[in-house]
Amino acid sequence: MKEKKVAHGQQCVLYDRECIGCMECETCDLDPNKICDNCGKCLDIKEFATIKIDGIVGLDNNRNKLN
Repeated sequence: MKEKKVAHGQQCVLYDRECIGCMECETCDLDPNKICDNCGKCLDIKEFATIKIDGIVGLDNNRNKLN
């Protein structure tokens, strides 16, 4: 019989309660019979991502606008 891991005092990441060791958070979203291995297939992850930087905040909290 497989022993359940219980993290006493830890908050459940799926429900508003303390962790009860059900391991539902470790189940694959695409295949409920599989333990999540962080493959990322359930996420819409692109190979490259871009962000636009519109300014830089310095140590003196002055914001320098770019363009």
